[in-house]
Amino acid sequence: MLHVTPNGATIRAFREARGHSVRRLACLTDRHPSTITRIEEECRGTTPETLKRIAAALEIPIEAITRERP
Repeated sequence: MLHVTPNGATIRAFREARGHSVRRLACLTDRHPSTITRIEEECRGTTPETLKRIAAALEIPIEAITRERP
């Protein structure tokens, strides 16, 4: 069974490339800014729903910001 986890560095890179602050991405995803920061720093995992919201806000496929682990 594979577990899909967020790739924090990639999320940050896409966010910065889009010109979004942490606060802006949090607003677009209806999440708290500290949640986005912890995901980017890989201090915590997240739900599939949050990953979907982040991918949608960044206008990228979810596979671009996740990695699979056995």
